[in-house]
Amino acid sequence: QVQLVEESGGGSVQAGGSLILSCVVSGDAFRRNAIGWFRQAPGNQREGVAAVYMALVDFVADSVKGRFTISQDNAKNTVYLQMHSLKPEDSGMYVCGVGYRSSMGRMEALDVSTYKYWGQGTQVTVSS
Repeated sequence: QVQLVEESGGGSVQAGGSLILSCVVSGDAFRRNAIGWFRQAPGNQREGVAAVYMALVDFVADSVKGRFTISQDNAKNTVYLQMHSLKPEDSGMYVCGVGYRSSMGRMEALDVSTYKYWGQGTQVTVSS
């Protein structure tokens, strides 16, 4: 079953600013999978930022801990990435993915290989 994923909320902000990204997931994927936010800057590998597993447990990468928060709205099948105190190095294409593992720890939740379905992404640009 294909899980449709759609991101929104990206934009251009100055350093220190905030953005809230949204990821809408179709079907029943929301409560039965991991929904992860990843980012990719030109020339860099895709990096796990934050994820929520089965709408119960969330994980945040050390690089954004204390500045980024992942949350969800079960009624809207939406996962949010709230980004504060943004830095130029936070710039990149932010992509939302849907994936599943029977055992999901922090490492697996932030690993690209866990995810099977991806959205098109939303661009975030932070200027200094």
